[in-house]
Amino acid sequence: MHLQFYGAAGEVTGSCHILTVRGRTLLLDCGLIQGGDQPDIRNRQPFPFDAAAIDAVVLSHAHIDHCGRLPLLRKRGFRGPIYATPACRDLARILLADSAFMAEREAERYRRRQAEHGNRQARGFPDPLFTRVDADETIQQFKPVAYGHATEILPGVTLTCRDAGHILGSASVWLQLEEEGIRSRIVFSGDVGQYDSPILRDPEGNGAADVVVMESTYGNRRHRERSDTLREFGEILRAARAGGGNVLIPAFAVGRSQEVLYELASHFDDWRVGDWQVFLDSPMAIEASEIYWKHPELYDAEASVARRDAGRMPALPNLKLCRSAEESMAINLLRGGAIIVAGSGMCSGGRIVHHLKHNITKRECDLIFTGFQAVGTLGRAIVDGREHVRIHGEKFKVNARIHTLGGFSAHGDQEDLLRWHAGVGGKPHTYLVHGETEGASGLSEALRARGIQADVAKPAQKVDLTSCGRR
Repeated sequence: MHLQFYGAAGEVTGSCHILTVRGRTLLLDCGLIQGGDQPDIRNRQPFPFDAAAIDAVVLSHAHIDHCGRLPLLRKRGFRGPIYATPACRDLARILLADSAFMAEREAERYRRRQAEHGNRQARGFPDPLFTRVDADETIQQFKPVAYGHATEILPGVTLTCRDAGHILGSASVWLQLEEEGIRSRIVFSGDVGQYDSPILRDPEGNGAADVVVMESTYGNRRHRERSDTLREFGEILRAARAGGGNVLIPAFAVGRSQEVLYELASHFDDWRVGDWQVFLDSPMAIEASEIYWKHPELYDAEASVARRDAGRMPALPNLKLCRSAEESMAINLLRGGAIIVAGSGMCSGGRIVHHLKHNITKRECDLIFTGFQAVGTLGRAIVDGREHVRIHGEKFKVNARIHTLGGFSAHGDQEDLLRWHAGVGGKPHTYLVHGETEGASGLSEALRARGIQADVAKPAQKVDLTSCGRR
């Protein structure tokens, strides 16, 4: 039995870890690499394993940095089952379809530029990473597993999913392994959400482990108190309305968009949200919101009451759902009075980029970031204070007022991560993944201060599980 780290070791995205038990191979996530150095090239590189030899995949949640290379895995020969919660499968369907559509469109643009400019070097690739057909066929391989139910998925491998509180359907993966009389208990945290955040239930621990593979995105940081974050959100909106400009909120289609809309509805009167035109400008976020609406069994108590009282979706009376490109372009005719929630959350693509082109140079514009911005993304450049940024090859001066509301993150901070880890019994050796150097090192130090053996995982590092197992 052994565990090896193939992705998100020493970085945040590209989740991919592999377990070998009784000669069978199990992949934990297979995510897209985002941000950093040449992600498009890295995503196209051969897997450091034979895709056709993978027997099964367990998917922790539907964010694209965790599921985004599953269609590529299939394209290269994988035909086994993909285990995930039902809500995770529902969200993965729309996320993978959208990712495939974007890949197809970029490939088409590349071919068009090549045809127009002859042998002139153009950025990109003539073929998409995967197609919508690949994405659809991948979804057919999903096998839903309910929270809390132990399921034997391979000989010697029993899976139990527990709610990670990150996005709808997100799970921490608890595995019981057995080979030649040796038993080992492995926990993969997936992405751990904040405790007491809206809509979703708190992350669930409760179990013992010999090895923990744990995310560390915010392992060295503390989020602001939720109450302070919401107070600041309201103050930004009041000041922005007086200033006469638009408010742009880059938001991930899954999780963040729903949370932002939930808070706007919950503070409709206090924040005078009725004075604005509110737009959800993302077909994928609209689909995701409908899936959130259809899974009330996963809500916390407060959100369950709010959904019952609302009686319909969307709950905001002044919310405009923008599905078509024409509806999106029409928003840019508004010089003020619009709250625009659009993807992508890191401004690395999607409709938010077009809204930035029309608004980022305006001093009356407010740009609110509500989540993590990976190195190498446009969002990170803006948050880091760049005076000028490039959008679609053009240079724009950043005059908009920039705000970062860390309390909105779907990721737990150091305190949340330590609280989740405290729910894991036994004396597990912990390997930290899904974090930049500062985050992983910070969480490692905090865990060691509590007497826990914790190391930052290295790319391709192999862990012998028999040495930490039990007979």
